[in-house]
Amino acid sequence: MAKIDLAKSKNEDEFKLMISKMNHRLEKIYLGGGEAKIAKQHKKGKLTARERIDYLLDEDQPKFEIGAFAAYEMYEEHGGCPAAGVVIMIGSIRGRKCMVVANDATVKAGAWFPMTGKKNLRAQEIAMENRLPIIYLVDSAGVFLPMQDEIFPDKEHFGRIFRNNAIMSSKGIIQIAAIMGSCVAGGAYLPIMSDEALIVEGTGSIFLAGPYLVKAAIGESVDKETLGGATTQSEISGVCDYKLPDDKSCLDTIKDLVDKIGDFEKAGFDRAKPAPPKFDPKELWQLFPVERAVQYDTIEILKRLVDDSKITQYKAGYGKSIICAYARIDGWAVGIVANHRKVVKSAKGEMQFGGVIYSDSADKATRFIMVCNQKKIPLLFLHDVSGFMVGSRSEHGGIIKDGAKMVNAVSNSTVPKISIVMGNSYGAGNYAMCGKAYDPRFIVSWPTARLAVMGGAQAAKTLVQIQTKTMEAKGETLSEKDKEELLKKITERYDKQTTPYYAASRLWVDAIIDPMRTREWISMAIEVANNAPVEKFNVGAIQT
Repeated sequence: MAKIDLAKSKNEDEFKLMISKMNHRLEKIYLGGGEAKIAKQHKKGKLTARERIDYLLDEDQPKFEIGAFAAYEMYEEHGGCPAAGVVIMIGSIRGRKCMVVANDATVKAGAWFPMTGKKNLRAQEIAMENRLPIIYLVDSAGVFLPMQDEIFPDKEHFGRIFRNNAIMSSKGIIQIAAIMGSCVAGGAYLPIMSDEALIVEGTGSIFLAGPYLVKAAIGESVDKETLGGATTQSEISGVCDYKLPDDKSCLDTIKDLVDKIGDFEKAGFDRAKPAPPKFDPKELWQLFPVERAVQYDTIEILKRLVDDSKITQYKAGYGKSIICAYARIDGWAVGIVANHRKVVKSAKGEMQFGGVIYSDSADKATRFIMVCNQKKIPLLFLHDVSGFMVGSRSEHGGIIKDGAKMVNAVSNSTVPKISIVMGNSYGAGNYAMCGKAYDPRFIVSWPTARLAVMGGAQAAKTLVQIQTKTMEAKGETLSEKDKEELLKKITERYDKQTTPYYAASRLWVDAIIDPMRTREWISMAIEVANNAPVEKFNVGAIQT
């Protein structure tokens, strides 16, 4: 009888509990504004945003949601805004990968909160980077006026969306918009700046100003249908290209339109016949520690993620705190850059801490990133990093210079970069491992992720020391009890800000995923990225 490893069994139980909590939160988010609002939507003869997407996408193909946790636990003073009031999904329509953006009218009538704007911009960014056709299912009351100052005037605010509409059209990226509810004020530009616009009879309407504003502005009394209903905008103004009787007819027409799109140039990433890992991916629940301070062997994690559990390590004996390796995931060739979380001995006989980037590791990763660009191999970054090594020895060895080279390589890389935050992603380590600021095509996290400048304990102790010194300079002192209470308060606040939910609510990551879906996510990301040709990599941009 096989001996049970109690530590692994306990870790698996804790991991599954984290995933269960995540799924429970998602179930609530999927209800949008709640069952009463959904019933109201149905009474009007309208499908909900998620029902529209489900009907539109091919049933037998995987779909991937972007930003389900956007605005999570934000805007509570306004009653909350589940998924930021807009559902964004990547999936297949008649066999073609598309981006679908659907306003959720059950959430504040589909009004735009600041995070709604940020989420829409992220969808457009993904579509532009990967040359994905983008489908807008419009059903929105416009900007949420109490927060208009946070969504209207700045560069990354509401107006940027229409600028992106124009840029995408100029680049030949297909945009199709369906007006399936309200479409008012500045928001009216989005569907009309798309390549083709559809409108649903009876429920769809589009105008720069609604009946009340028209009455107030020019004294004209006019009803919504006459002002901007389906007949007006498709037969009189010619603003819309197709008038449809109901939601399903509208969505069927979109399917037909997508079905006729021709092929464009692809990147040409290498793909072989997919093979499952030899080692069971479910063992990740046992092998990847929920307790973030525990060391583990990252090689064993990789064996549960890659095809046939086979990796070819680059410079295996050098710079051991980062693993660089070639592998395949669902058949796709990938170059993996992963933090090694195991204490190792360098070639010089020095012990190196797991999850820390040393000079030799940064040098190795820099060279590997360059080689992958020259070979046109997509890069996969697996984060569990505490940062770069500090101290006099590292500084004397030029850690800043070597770290800068790695950041430079990541910044100038032209092949698609995909980031998975498995564990810690702290400080400059986040940057070097292609955090959100470095334009990964997709960045997702496991429920075990932590994103911050540094760990909660270190940050809290640092902040307490600073506050203690400040008070001492004023001739005041903190008792040990006061220090303990302050440390606890700061730690609790800081720990909350490092959770994956805090990151996902602000779109620092695109999604929080079950590790069991990691291979599927990576495969989808590369398939989507394969739609866009890769620019030539400038080796001279990296000083080595």
